[in-house]
Amino acid sequence: MSLKLYLAGPEVFLPNARHMLDAKAAMAREFGFEPICPGDVTIEPAPTRHEFGLKISAVDEGMMNRADGIIANLTPFRGIAADVGTAFELGYVCAQGKRVAAYTNMTANHFQRTREFYKGEIAEGPDGRKRGPDGLSLEDFDMIDNLMLHGGIERRGGFIAVHDAPPDALYTDLTAFRSCLDWYASR
Repeated sequence: MSLKLYLAGPEVFLPNARHMLDAKAAMAREFGFEPICPGDVTIEPAPTRHEFGLKISAVDEGMMNRADGIIANLTPFRGIAADVGTAFELGYVCAQGKRVAAYTNMTANHFQRTREFYKGEIAEGPDGRKRGPDGLSLEDFDMIDNLMLHGGIERRGGFIAVHDAPPDALYTDLTAFRSCLDWYASR
């Protein structure tokens, strides 16, 4: 029986979502894995958008329940951090004690991206913590994203691939995704 991998990431929002999901699934199959991709199932209509959203959430959780592990795309999406849905999915799989791998197509770590968001206006507060101009403290742990995401993967013996993709290929470059497949194949 092949390893079932849930492929999490913001690709479902891309204009070429179907192409990207198919490309990732094909790569996973090349390695002998069974890909489980959000967007691969038909979801029955619902009377309201809210109820339809609940159905999508339930279907995605069911897919994660069937998976043996996850590859999560943590490339920053719509801001300085990973897609929030992907973050939930990674946490959900971590909580189940399953295998975890993630990647990002941006080499700047979480603190570097936060500093850029604040346009470099970082100061040390009276408590010794780095703070933005709004007074909020910043995470500076040399991690690719929030310490709970990065730490959750690393503390479970998981794998994180970091790749410097061109800005126009942040969500389409599959170099780091392939590194995650290599890692799973070597286990």
